[in-house]
Amino acid sequence: MARYVGPVCKLCRREGMKLYLKGERCYSEKCAYTRRPYPPGQHGQGRIKLSEYAVRLREKQKVRRIYGVLESQFHGYFQEASRRKGRTGEEMLALLERRLDNVVHRLGYAASRSEARQLVRHGHVKVNGKRLDIPSFVVRVGDRVDLTEGAKKFKFVAAAVAGADKRPIASWLDADRGAFSGSVKSTPVREDLNEPEIREQLVVEYYSR
Repeated sequence: MARYVGPVCKLCRREGMKLYLKGERCYSEKCAYTRRPYPPGQHGQGRIKLSEYAVRLREKQKVRRIYGVLESQFHGYFQEASRRKGRTGEEMLALLERRLDNVVHRLGYAASRSEARQLVRHGHVKVNGKRLDIPSFVVRVGDRVDLTEGAKKFKFVAAAVAGADKRPIASWLDADRGAFSGSVKSTPVREDLNEPEIREQLVVEYYSR
């Protein structure tokens, strides 16, 4: 499957904000956006006035990069959300939040979504007692998510749990970090999805043009 393998710090600089794509590094002074808070490239420090289309495009790209999904996947989430009752933007974010790789990250067992995706793809995550290696699997209310015995011994998992207090805790999840497990208490709450800041209405307007 195609995926982005370039320098992810450039993505933060391009979007003009921290997307927290590299885990603990994003909270340190080594963060590339902290040192160079302007877009990459020869003309990055010049004044750039974005058109209305460009503002909506950048917001769409930002959300897509935060969750690490391809364009076709992301558009699929939008289409699914548009068929549901409720606000399309909030329904789309709820679908993205309930991806298994994102849930593992939100529970604090991976410092970034890319780390969480690797845990899932390598079969180190169980949902309701069964191993699942599909990062895009959408969990439901009542589902239980656990790490395997082998994953509990990984150094990067221990480091992620130790630094989990730096990251916001999702109120719709219940985490037992001592047992490396957690459960889905409710559907995602919009108020929990503001780090980094997301303006989902611009994404809806982009796809509705």
